[in-house]
Amino acid sequence: MTTRRQFLRSLAAVPAVLPTFRNDGLERVLEAGTYVRQDTPEALAGDEDYWFEIQQAFDTDRTLINLNNGGVCPSPRVVQDALRRHLEYSNQVPVYHMWRHLEPQIESVRRGLARAFGCDPEEMAITRNASEALEICEYGLDLKPGDEVLTTDQDYGRMLTTWDQRVRREGIVLKKVPYQTPPPSMEYLVEVFRKAITPKTRVIHFCHINNLTGQIFPVREICQLARARGIEAIVDGAHAFAHFPFTRDGIDVDFYGTSLHKWLLAPIGTGFLYVRQSKIRGLWPLMAAPESMDDNIRKYEEIGTHPAANHNAIAEALAFHEGIGVERKVARLRFLRDRWMKRLDGQRGVKLYTSYDPAQSGGLANVGLEGVDPGKLAEYLFDKNRIIVVGIGHPSCPGIRVTPNVYTTVTEVDTFAAAMEGVIKKGMV
Repeated sequence: MTTRRQFLRSLAAVPAVLPTFRNDGLERVLEAGTYVRQDTPEALAGDEDYWFEIQQAFDTDRTLINLNNGGVCPSPRVVQDALRRHLEYSNQVPVYHMWRHLEPQIESVRRGLARAFGCDPEEMAITRNASEALEICEYGLDLKPGDEVLTTDQDYGRMLTTWDQRVRREGIVLKKVPYQTPPPSMEYLVEVFRKAITPKTRVIHFCHINNLTGQIFPVREICQLARARGIEAIVDGAHAFAHFPFTRDGIDVDFYGTSLHKWLLAPIGTGFLYVRQSKIRGLWPLMAAPESMDDNIRKYEEIGTHPAANHNAIAEALAFHEGIGVERKVARLRFLRDRWMKRLDGQRGVKLYTSYDPAQSGGLANVGLEGVDPGKLAEYLFDKNRIIVVGIGHPSCPGIRVTPNVYTTVTEVDTFAAAMEGVIKKGMV
C-alpha cells in the first residue's frame, strides 16, 4: 500500500524541465490533500513534503526571496493559464467573445465568492482591488460638513487620503486615533473606538487586519458597537480574505472591501465589495449608474470597458485556495511567521510589533531593530541577500513588514532570519 510520504514523493518524481503542476495543478493539490486529510492544520503546517507540492504550483524566481506577499502575490500557474486563455480568446473577436461569451461568466465568479464569504450573490460586487471597493464606500455615503469619520492612525494610506479629500472638499472631520502596538487584547481595541465616539460620529472605518503589523481587529464587536449607535462601519479587508477563516455572519459587517490578488492569489487587478442588501440603495456608486440600478449590486461594476479575463480567472484562484483549505493555509503562514519571529525574539535590539496570539495575527508580521532605519534595513536585505521586505516608517511600528506565502520555503525564512542576525551582530556592513 502506498504511504502518504511515498505518494507525495512520487509527485515530485518528474523531470526538472517539466514542473509538477504544469497541466494538472488543481487535481494534484486535491489528490495530495486526500493523503493528509486526517492531519490537523497545525500538524500539517510543518509537513515539508506536502508544502513542497504546493510550492511547485508556482513559477517563481527563486533567485529572490519574496517576503512582500502583502503587497501583491504571484498567482499559481493554473490561474495564469486561465488568464492567458481568456485574454487570447477575447482578442480574437473582442466585441463578441469578450462581451457575449466571457463577460456573462462573471456571475459564476460572483456566486463562488459569495459562497466563500457567506453572503447572497446579490450583495457581492467584483472590483479591481480593495482601494476601489473601499472608495466606493468612502465616497458613496452621504455626509455633510461637520460629520465625523473615526479611524486609526495606522489605517491604510490610500484610504486615509480618500477621507482627507472629503475633508478638503466637503468639510467633514476625520479623527485618527492611535493605539498600542501590539495591543494588550482585542477588548482594548473595541474600547479605543468606544472612547473616541462623539455625537458627531457618522462613520467608523478600520482594517480587519492592519497592513503595517498584521494586527487582526475584533470586527464583529466594533461593527455592532457602531450599529447600536446609528454609525456606519466600513471594514478594510484587503489582507484578510483567504488569509484566515471567517464568514460574513461571523464578522457581521455591512460594508467590506478586499483585494483578491493578495491572499487569494487571483490575477492582479481583482477584488470585491460586499454591501448588505439593505444598504445598497443608500450607497452611491463611484462611477455613475442609471436610477434603475439603485438596488442592484452591479451598479458598483459600471466602470466602462474592462477585460473579462481578470475577473473570470478568479474562479481558478478560488478553486486552488479551497483545494488547500484556508485553515491549512493560515496554519502554514503562522508556522513560517513563528519560525523567524521566535528565532529573533529576545535578541539585542529586536522589537516585535506583532502578537503571537492566533486570534490577533496571521502570516503578516512586523519586526524592528533598535537604532536601525527600516527603509535602509529593507534596502540592505535586498542588496546583500536578495530578500524583499517592506520598510515601515510609522512611528508606532518602525520596522520591516514580513509576509511569506504558501510557496515560501523554510529555507527562505531561515535565510531571512540569519540575515537579520547578521545585522544584529555586525550592523549593515
